[in-house]
Amino acid sequence: MHKNSEHGFFSWNELLTTDLESAKNFYGKLLGWTFKESKTIYGDTYLTAFKDGQMTAGMMLKPADTPEHIKGCWDPYIAVDNIDESVVEIEELGGKVILAPTSIENVGRFCVIQDPQGIYLNLITYDNKD
Repeated sequence: MHKNSEHGFFSWNELLTTDLESAKNFYGKLLGWTFKESKTIYGDTYLTAFKDGQMTAGMMLKPADTPEHIKGCWDPYIAVDNIDESVVEIEELGGKVILAPTSIENVGRFCVIQDPQGIYLNLITYDNKD
């Protein structure tokens, strides 16, 4: 099992932006990233960034339901063993589930939470943890 899919490890970072092409240009030149285009679960363009052939991050247009005060941001994901059990635990610990567990084809299931301080975070359980 790779560390990035083990429970409690940060596993992915995703940029939410209002200008995908500018972000691609900036990070591509700054960090030497190349990109592969696909679609988000919303049907919009999704860019997967690669460095030396290894996936490193994702980029997408900020979804319309993103809180207005968030102009754009890097959006981290932390792996959990079982997304459904984590959702129950989040509420027991005083957090909120902002987006219920949602499937990403060929990836796994994720949810968006808010901790008791009001900080947003994504949790994810991967289909294949190898």
